[in-house]
Amino acid sequence: MPKLKTLEDLKKLREEAQQDLKVRLETGTKITVGMGTCGIAAGARETMHAILEELKKRNIEAHVTTVGCIGMCVKEPLVDIEQAGKPRITYGNVKPDMVPRLIEEHLIKGNVVEEWVVGRLPTSQ
Repeated sequence: MPKLKTLEDLKKLREEAQQDLKVRLETGTKITVGMGTCGIAAGARETMHAILEELKKRNIEAHVTTVGCIGMCVKEPLVDIEQAGKPRITYGNVKPDMVPRLIEEHLIKGNVVEEWVVGRLPTSQ
């Protein structure tokens, strides 16, 4: 990152960051993996690595993030997928070998993999 020398440089950087965030929130894909101790014990770390590898392999841009335990330990590893204008879908018991189908069906074809769904939140629009 270049050095900021003036207040104008800082304002410009802030505007660019806000625009990037707005684009990501309005048009992007966010994938959240439960990484509480229960999730890690169930294999969430391996699932997250599989997600990152599959996205890279298919050249798909998505914001991948982690959260702690949300109380559904029996369904770990949990993976949420949010896409702009669509409901947030939570998938349960997601193992690394399930990731290619999840990415193919949900992100590429736009089909929810119903047999893996454990929750849904409608869009707030």
